[in-house]
Amino acid sequence: MSKRKPKVSYSLDGSGIADLTENEIKAILRAADELIATGGRSILSKILKGSKVQKVFEYGLDKCPVYGFYEHLTLPEITKRIDWTIENGYLEIEYSGSLPVIVFSESGWEIERETYTEELLQKLQNLIHSEDFSIVLELKDRNRRIILLLIEKIKKTGNPGFIPLLKAWEQIDYKRIRTVLQDAIDQLENTIKG
Repeated sequence: MSKRKPKVSYSLDGSGIADLTENEIKAILRAADELIATGGRSILSKILKGSKVQKVFEYGLDKCPVYGFYEHLTLPEITKRIDWTIENGYLEIEYSGSLPVIVFSESGWEIERETYTEELLQKLQNLIHSEDFSIVLELKDRNRRIILLLIEKIKKTGNPGFIPLLKAWEQIDYKRIRTVLQDAIDQLENTIKG
């Protein structure tokens, strides 16, 4: 019979950090998204530092858009900022077995969802003239709330250049999303006629 490992303890210390800018909070949440429920504060601080440790490269964390955001700070200074986001309700700590891992709070997820969706929108805008719409295969099984928000943002652009991409996406996605995509196509086509 195997013994259960005791939970690894941790203590938060956001002392000395009076406040973080909106941009800093978004960067910490964006980096955290790369390891939600699988990693902790230590690896998160390494992403934000732009660390060259093998683990960061092994898991592709160096590809994170905010990799190196805090390159000018020390790891303890970065960890204080991460702890501040936990203490102020943007992130939470849960246990995965015996290890503490980072998860989003509800308010943190709302911010990250908006940030990530904007990132996806930018990526799609860069592709609309390329005719390479293979990205839609990646979108098919993404978080539904993110996808619905992304489609809404595409509609709000009023850019009919998205229509071919949306049609390619519509051919491979699930029925519920196909309906929303068709609505977006119709709306963008009406901007051409209107």
